[in-house]
Amino acid sequence: MTTKNFEDLIKEVHDKGICQECGGCVSFCSSAKYDIIGFKDPDTPPVYLHKDQCLECGICYMICPQTHILDNELNKTYKFTNYDSMPIGNFDNIYSCQATDKDFLEHGTDGGVVNSILNFMIEKKLIDGAIVSKTKAAFSREASYAKSKADLLQSSGTILDVSPQLDVVHKISTYTHSIPGLNRYKFKKLAVIGTPCQFNSIRCMQDLGVTPSENIEICLGLFCYENFLFGKSQIERFEKDFKIQFSDIKKINIKEDVIFKIKDDGNGDKIIHIPFNHLKNYMRPACNACNDFTNIYADISFGGLGSADKYTTVITRTEKGKKIFSQVLDAGIIKCADLDSSKKKAMIELITQFSQSKIKRKEAFMKNLK
Repeated sequence: MTTKNFEDLIKEVHDKGICQECGGCVSFCSSAKYDIIGFKDPDTPPVYLHKDQCLECGICYMICPQTHILDNELNKTYKFTNYDSMPIGNFDNIYSCQATDKDFLEHGTDGGVVNSILNFMIEKKLIDGAIVSKTKAAFSREASYAKSKADLLQSSGTILDVSPQLDVVHKISTYTHSIPGLNRYKFKKLAVIGTPCQFNSIRCMQDLGVTPSENIEICLGLFCYENFLFGKSQIERFEKDFKIQFSDIKKINIKEDVIFKIKDDGNGDKIIHIPFNHLKNYMRPACNACNDFTNIYADISFGGLGSADKYTTVITRTEKGKKIFSQVLDAGIIKCADLDSSKKKAMIELITQFSQSKIKRKEAFMKNLK
């Protein structure tokens, strides 16, 4: 049987409008140092840059989260059966947590837990650094390498668009081959913060043993219902529809809806809640083709849904995730709210509702797509 390659990926994924632009195919191309494929234009799927040099090895096709070639292997590794029986994936426990460090708590989207864990791991030399997303503007972020508390504080905030973390993983992890300027990092272990589509790609890469997957020490996953796409026309429409100026947005949070903190010079800040279905016109179309809300292949998953203000919902999944979380708790880096069985049940039910909603959305979308 002929191995499928990037040309097949274009026909089966890009041309159908379901490329999630996670960057997996670009980052882990076996000929990446020759720039065979890449993101030529922002907010569009990657394209051939030097097609004549493509090895047609098929790695890009196999690790794409939309081809599902390695689903059975990943599900076995992460003990996931199906969404009917495991709507939020296989997990060990669920918590509602808060950072004890006032800086992380103040600057964090929810409870400052993710950056607290990263900072702990950096200080204990469990990792050399982390691939995070740094805010550029409302709904706009860029991938960044963090190796200190100061770096982490600069990256604090909600990730609402897909920043190409995987591309940064490639560039930094293979610095001796591609970007000598990154030589100063000399790391061996990375933490990555990402969305479900990004971690699907990373886990496929790890399953295949593709470089530089050996550098990724831990995957800290974010809940993701949908990402947004804002060009000039969308910004103008958004500002008109919701009477919100992008320049006035101070902070964005996601729980049961999208929460905007808007600066108001006259009366202080004000809070505006916008339901997800009101933002349909601004959603990345490919998000319709994803059914993973809670990041089932992460070591630990994080989100705001289900927790009170200034608290982060934390779902531990793998043995590695459980171990790190336990170490952070023991060190007093974070604290957990007292949740009895009924409160945990309510959290799980709420998260399940969102997960099932995303699953149904994909089913309807793919049915119409076919």
